[in-house]
Amino acid sequence: MDLLPSQDQLDLIAAASDFLESRLPIEGIRQRADDPSAVDPDAWREGAELGLLTLGLDEEYGGSGRLLDDEALLFATLAEHLAPGPYLASTLGARVAAQCGDLPLATAIGEGSTLVGLAELRGDGCIGPDSIKGTFDLIDHAGAAYLLVASRQGTALVRATQFPDIGDLPSADPGSRLATATVDAATVSHWLPAETDPLWLRGTVLAAAGLAGLANALTTMSTEHAKLRVQFGRPIGVHQAIKHACADMAVAADASRSQMLFAAVCVQSGREDAAFQAYAAKAVATKAAIGNGAATIQVHGGMGYTYEHNAHLYLKRAHLLAHLFGEPAEVLAELLDQGAPQ
Repeated sequence: MDLLPSQDQLDLIAAASDFLESRLPIEGIRQRADDPSAVDPDAWREGAELGLLTLGLDEEYGGSGRLLDDEALLFATLAEHLAPGPYLASTLGARVAAQCGDLPLATAIGEGSTLVGLAELRGDGCIGPDSIKGTFDLIDHAGAAYLLVASRQGTALVRATQFPDIGDLPSADPGSRLATATVDAATVSHWLPAETDPLWLRGTVLAAAGLAGLANALTTMSTEHAKLRVQFGRPIGVHQAIKHACADMAVAADASRSQMLFAAVCVQSGREDAAFQAYAAKAVATKAAIGNGAATIQVHGGMGYTYEHNAHLYLKRAHLLAHLFGEPAEVLAELLDQGAPQ
């Protein structure tokens, strides 16, 4: 199996990178850090027009009909540029709306006029086809008309107005907004069972893709710094401690990317071990992104600890993504429960 990107995929990555660099520069995260939402509405709609939210959606619903590995490469690119906004929830939300027959909603989400935030159940609760209840962490809920509530049994779209008494929470990642809400009984607008489309696994793969993208970006950041930073008349990259750190980061990033792409192929093709591969991708990518983030700060020395440097932004985003679609410990436990892969 060839897991190297095709020319079409490379063109996709290049187009997305050009847009993100010009319209969503990383410095914008700091500029909007105190705003209610991290999303620039104009840039969000422009990205939607480029198809960033509908790449994997069938053409009959206004999407591009691309496979999950293409979508995974896009999400890795979004993470490499620290793109703010509910890309994951909106992408999956458009898929739920489309497959439930609500074409107007799917179109509105895909066009960027309707935002979908993410609601993650914490602790005891219930997520079903008719209603949900429990305490939820809300990610990028500001301005969202719907919230995506995913479980292993199925995925729901719930109107944001069904979440009462939303309490904002401080977010370590200045490019994301967090809140919490306790729901006694919220009505589900749309429900997509896992038997129809395993969105939990798709979400796991796309979260892993984001983590793999972060790991890769951090590797590049460190190696470039090691080549250019001169101390005592020599680049710091000549020292074994720095060499080994960068080499370890490169190996971790490459492993996370390969496993993530393989998991995307497995989920897309419906292989029996798709769950195993998806959980493995999330576990490997989580370790790579967080480990590379910590190592990057060390490689950059004193400047790596400053607010003005971007290293901490990548590490904080990695910690956020690590808790989506299953806590790290839960993902490892589920991975072990899967048994041997195919």
